[in-house]
Amino acid sequence: MPKPPLKDSRPSTPVKLSLLWAALMSLYIYNDYFSMYLPGTIEDMAAGQIGPLGAATDGILIGVALTLAIPALMIALSSLLPPVISRWSNVVFGILYTLIEILTFIGSRPFYQLVVAFEILVTVTVIWTALRWPRETA
Repeated sequence: MPKPPLKDSRPSTPVKLSLLWAALMSLYIYNDYFSMYLPGTIEDMAAGQIGPLGAATDGILIGVALTLAIPALMIALSSLLPPVISRWSNVVFGILYTLIEILTFIGSRPFYQLVVAFEILVTVTVIWTALRWPRETA
């Protein structure tokens, strides 16, 4: 007797968006972690330098913290915010982070570019998923 087909139990749009932001954060973390293996990176960090941004001033570190906090918060906010606010937050931040990723792609090492390409794929998928958010049926 053949087994019945698997049930399609796809997650809701808010859950899909939360999962995409979680994937993006994982890519960010691992790309930054592997970058520490490049010669001179640890020495620059110990000297208070933060890559192309220069000196790790309070202002620079606050900017970096906010840049990383937003996608981390979007993991929860994508599922917790009301649908209209969640949809447009995902579109706006998806576009913003796609632009940031394009800037980090330019001139970076091949391993970094590979991961950034996946990051861009994820943020474009965030935008596409949010824009295709299903509407209530009448």
